[in-house]
Amino acid sequence: MKKFKNFSEWFDEILFNAEVVDNRYPVKGFAVYKSWGSRIIKNILKILEQNLDETGHSPMLFPVVIPEDAFAKESEHIKGFGSEVFWVTHAGERRLDKRLLLRPTSETAMYPMFALWVRSHADLPLKVYQSVAVYRYETKATRPLFRMREFLWNEGHTAHKDWEDAERQVKEVIEIYSDVFKRLGLSYLMLKRPDFDKFAGAAYSVAFDAWNPDGRVNQIGTVHNLGDNFSKAFEIAYEDTDGTHKNVIQTCYGFGVSRVVAAVVAQHGDDRGLILPPEIAPIQVVIIPIVYKEVAHEVNAYARELYEKLKVEGIRVHLDDSDDKTPGEKFYYWEIFGVPVRAEVGPRDQKERKVTLSERVNLERRIVDFENVAEAVKEFFVEILRNLEERSSLVLKSLIVTTPDASSLNEIIESKKIARVCWCENIECAEKIREISGGEIRGHRIDVEEKPEAPCIICGRQAKKVVYIARAY
Repeated sequence: MKKFKNFSEWFDEILFNAEVVDNRYPVKGFAVYKSWGSRIIKNILKILEQNLDETGHSPMLFPVVIPEDAFAKESEHIKGFGSEVFWVTHAGERRLDKRLLLRPTSETAMYPMFALWVRSHADLPLKVYQSVAVYRYETKATRPLFRMREFLWNEGHTAHKDWEDAERQVKEVIEIYSDVFKRLGLSYLMLKRPDFDKFAGAAYSVAFDAWNPDGRVNQIGTVHNLGDNFSKAFEIAYEDTDGTHKNVIQTCYGFGVSRVVAAVVAQHGDDRGLILPPEIAPIQVVIIPIVYKEVAHEVNAYARELYEKLKVEGIRVHLDDSDDKTPGEKFYYWEIFGVPVRAEVGPRDQKERKVTLSERVNLERRIVDFENVAEAVKEFFVEILRNLEERSSLVLKSLIVTTPDASSLNEIIESKKIARVCWCENIECAEKIREISGGEIRGHRIDVEEKPEAPCIICGRQAKKVVYIARAY
C-alpha cells in the first residue's frame, strides 16, 4: 500500500483530494480546514463534548490573548512554552504597555479567573472545557494536522479539594478519551510520560500515542495531574468545612482535534482515499442511481424514495443524481471522500424493490430488500467500525518490537517500528537511548501492568520500567 511506502506524499494527496485541509495558506504552519474536514471535526467534537457535558463539565470560551505577567507566574510552565509563543506587541503603530501572547495552552488564561470563582469547598469541583485554536511557533518542520503553528483542540481544566478527587478526575477523562477513540476505531499506546518529558508544571502526564504508517507516533491526547503547582502560583484556594484555607489540586487535559483527524486519515485510509468511521462521516450513505434513458424517470424516483426512507431513520444520506458523471466516476469520487456505505439502484433493483449496498472498508456488496435497507445500513455501520478497529489494532501490534539489546535499537527505529525495552529510569540511560536509536522514550503503559523481564537495555542494571521508544511528531 502506498501509504506505508511513501506516507508523506500519500497523506498530502488525501487531505487535498478529499477536501480536508488546504495547506497552501500563505503563512507557514497555518492551513484552511475545508468543508469536508470541518464537518468531520464538528462530528468528532460532538462526541467528545457530549461526554464532557454528561460528566459535569461546563463549556466556556476564554480570550485568545494572555498578559505576560500571568504567563510568567508558573516558572516551569514558562520555561516549557517560552520559546514557542507568538507575542502581540503593537496595536496599529502604538506599542502596548504590556505585552500579550496568543495562547499556546490556557492554564495561564483560565487560572486567574479560577482564583476569583473558587472561594469555598462548595465551589468544588470546578470543571470547564473549551474547543479552540491554540498557537505555538513550532521550530521543527511543520506538517498539515500533525505539527502546525495554529491547531485545533479541546482542553479541559479542573479544580478539586484534594489529590484523591483529582485522581478520580484523571481516571474519568482517560475513560472519556478512550471512549471517543474507540468510536473512531483508533489504536494507540496509553503511556505515562517519564518525568523529564511531562507537561511543564505538571506532577505527571499521561498521553495517548497513536501509530502512524511512517513509524512516528502521533500524540492525540494528554491528561495531566497538576497537583498544587498552579494553584499556589495563582492563589486558587478554598475555605474547607473546618475553616482552614487550602490550595486546590488541579488537572488539565487536551484532546488534539487536528491530530485526531490526522490519525483517522492515517490509520484507516487506503490508496483509494479516506475511510471514515460512520459516526463522524459528513455523509454516511451516498445513493447512486444506475440509469438508462428509457428507465431514467422510474429509477430516479426510486432513488428519491430510498433517500427519504434513510433520511427519516436519521442517517446522513446524499443522493448523487447528477448527470455529468458516469456511475463509475461517482463510485471513484465518493470513495476518495471515505463515505462508509454506497447504495446503488438500477432498473432491476427498482423492479424488484431491492438495493445494492457496498461498504467502503472491504468493498463488500450486499443486495437487500427495500423495506430492510435502514437496518442493513446500520448493521454495515457496526461492521465497518469493528473492521477498522480490528485492522488498526493488528497494525499497532505488528509495529511493536521487544528489543533485548542496544545494538538493534537504531535498526528497529529506522525500520519504522516502535521499540519495547527495559529501562532503569536513569536519565543518562534515557539520553543514551535517544542517541543510539534516533527515537525517544515515550513512557510506560498504564492500562496494563508490564514488569521488566530483562536488565536495563543500556547499563545492564536492574530495570524498573518497560518503556516504548519511537520517533514522534
